[in-house]
Amino acid sequence: MPGPLSRHGNRLDIMESALQKAIKTSVVACIVDEQDRILLTKRSIPPFFGQWVMPGGKIDHGESIEKALRREVMEEVGLDVAMGKLVDIFEHLAIGHKQDHYIILYYRARPLTFDLAINPGELSEAVWFEAGQLPALDVPPGCRQILSHLYPGLAWPHLEPPGDDADRELPGSGA
Repeated sequence: MPGPLSRHGNRLDIMESALQKAIKTSVVACIVDEQDRILLTKRSIPPFFGQWVMPGGKIDHGESIEKALRREVMEEVGLDVAMGKLVDIFEHLAIGHKQDHYIILYYRARPLTFDLAINPGELSEAVWFEAGQLPALDVPPGCRQILSHLYPGLAWPHLEPPGDDADRELPGSGA
């Protein structure tokens, strides 16, 4: 049996293997106001550079889903929100050379504050969009799918299920 620091079974190899096998979980806020508008942000960094997306990111170890959602929204757009019901869950398996496993939780949220303060390190804009404006926007496939759930009465061109391209689909995957 190899010792704790042997060539083929050292602790660093075991720890690295365990980290690579972890499921990476993100949360996304679908913030809808009283006029049924949704807040979308235009990314200034990967993933989703130049595309409109909903605020969100990785859930930190030991952090509750609600705390992560509220933290991500505050960090990205400076709003306090109330978390609502789960809209959908997307799962991406065997992504990239590490064969990563991602789970993305999309929750409806209601704004409690309204003074937008975007994080210029991640975003170039944050805009409240009316439903009729949404189908024409440049959004990643996963975001388009969620918007079609939230606004099912709209005609959605190019509606396709999310794919396995982590750089296009996963909030926080570029970090």
